[in-house]
Amino acid sequence: MINVKLPDGSLRPFDKAVTVAEVAASIGPGLAKAALGGRLNGKLVDLSCVIDADSELAIITEKDADGLEMIRHSTAHLLAYAVKELFPDAQVTIGPVIENGFYYDFSYKRPFTPEDLQALEKRMAELSKRNIPVAREEWPRDKAVDFFKSIGEHYKAEIIASIPADQVVSLYREGEFIDLCRGPHVPSTGKLKAFKLMKVAGAYWRGDSKNEMLQRIYGTAWAKKEELDAYLHMLEEAEKRDHRRLAKQLDLFHMQEEAPGLVFWHPHGWTVWQQVEQYMRRIYQNHGYKEVRCPQILDRTLWEKSGHWENYKENMFTTASENRDYAIKPMNCPGHVQIFNAGLHSYRDLPLRFGEFGACHRNEPSGALHGIMRVRGFTQDDGHIFCTPAQIQSEVANFIDILIAVYRDFGFQDIIYKLSTRPPKRVGDDATWDVAEKALADALDAKRVPWETLPGEGAFYGPKIEFSLKDSIGRVWQCGTIQVDFSMPGRLGAEYVDEDNTRKTPVMLHRAIVGSMERFIGILIENFAGALPVWLAPGQVVVMNITANQAAYAEAVLQQMRGAGLRVEGDLRNEKITYKIREHSLQKLPYQVILGDKEMASQTVAVRTRKGEDLGQMPVSAFIERLQHEAQSFGRAA
Repeated sequence: MINVKLPDGSLRPFDKAVTVAEVAASIGPGLAKAALGGRLNGKLVDLSCVIDADSELAIITEKDADGLEMIRHSTAHLLAYAVKELFPDAQVTIGPVIENGFYYDFSYKRPFTPEDLQALEKRMAELSKRNIPVAREEWPRDKAVDFFKSIGEHYKAEIIASIPADQVVSLYREGEFIDLCRGPHVPSTGKLKAFKLMKVAGAYWRGDSKNEMLQRIYGTAWAKKEELDAYLHMLEEAEKRDHRRLAKQLDLFHMQEEAPGLVFWHPHGWTVWQQVEQYMRRIYQNHGYKEVRCPQILDRTLWEKSGHWENYKENMFTTASENRDYAIKPMNCPGHVQIFNAGLHSYRDLPLRFGEFGACHRNEPSGALHGIMRVRGFTQDDGHIFCTPAQIQSEVANFIDILIAVYRDFGFQDIIYKLSTRPPKRVGDDATWDVAEKALADALDAKRVPWETLPGEGAFYGPKIEFSLKDSIGRVWQCGTIQVDFSMPGRLGAEYVDEDNTRKTPVMLHRAIVGSMERFIGILIENFAGALPVWLAPGQVVVMNITANQAAYAEAVLQQMRGAGLRVEGDLRNEKITYKIREHSLQKLPYQVILGDKEMASQTVAVRTRKGEDLGQMPVSAFIERLQHEAQSFGRAA
């Protein structure tokens, strides 16, 4: 008798060996039809996998994350199948799953064209409609090598030849196509219905520039057409919202080759920067942080003590002067410890909170740079809390409250919480880690927020919570973090005098809310598609006259608004008002004020929103009050 334990704890007995598919069928015809594979004793397997001993089994469908991964993996092989049918002399190499899709690398005598991608996608759809069974086969390694050499697939033969000779090789057959793969795969091509080929790029064989340049075809695959359509729509929206394009349109910033990964902020962009910085500065002040400022360049000896010179040197910009080596700081933490060390502290001084808008530089690979989302020079809203172990939970809980309020003010309501726990390689004893991890978990629980654990993903020096936000088109951005550090304070000699008059090493909490200021502003630009809320907008209102008759009145209105602290622009050009309105609409200012003879006579202003809504006439003072209230409430309902 074989007992199969299901996720709900129930046991299903079988009097002989059974496949995963047969177990699914025994549960119900609906599940049998929906099944894609199984998770057998923790391992993902095909439906054809045989169960011949007591086991734990979960049936995988398209509703599961594993199911979606199987769909994407199988679609990559469906692409390879289509390539071999349309371009028989092309060689297939590897085709892994990536975020939101897959890719497959091919060797072919000419570049694939957009028309080729269309033809391949059509052929993939045809193969899907034929519902061809996908079957797993096991071959001896040497036989597999000989087979792939015989059909001209030299890359596959090379991959298989690198496998130890005593290992059995897993192959998958669908129709006339056979491919090397560990699997698992969906049971038939009919399960693959929602996919699209996206683009072609170059890729070196085995990632080595000395090898042949292959062609990498990228695709996306989903369980349902509705999900595919939603993803493609999101991509369209993302392209429209690209912060680099909007930066040019709105004159926010630029980047150039002479300063790779570094930002030239224009007046409008720097205004946005200042609004974010001043807001965060008020957050510091309101929550007991003392703002500090540390040097950009520090001696090598300090970076050796902190461990950066040994473990992070390739990511640091270094320099030398007068026979001394220096590094431009990649992070602010060691400097903050120096400020802590500059005086003697008692336990009564703790928690001690430092904050800095610290400019950092990291030698990021040029291929990783992406507008202001990934740069070499950036500024962090960096904070460090020096505290006792007993204070960790309360400090973390307070930080979570602050972070939620800040994200809300910036327009983000949906926050994702993840707790990263001890990695295999770490400093500190298990008892200390137990205390820190429990403190973080208890702080999250106290806030009654949903969170998940990332086992082993903590830093070597302590566990951490990562905070990610979802933007208006559903993309997730990891921004905030709070990290518990047992290592750096001790390495850099930080101490405080405890209640019993002994010297103790403080715990150091590293925390950031927006993270990189550059990246966060990029996220804001894309989240709002450049239409920033009143309090962040570089220009809040533009004043326009209809004819020259209202020029003097327009100047008076401008002065009144500027005197009230509004960021106001004037357009008194002798142009048609429709032209002015259209031009300034592209600049996405929250409000447009239009002045004609009627407004001048009544000493009022005619107001339009950037969406084209006509708010009618109102006194200048009433409009000023409206903008001030909107800015102070950060766009939230009063």
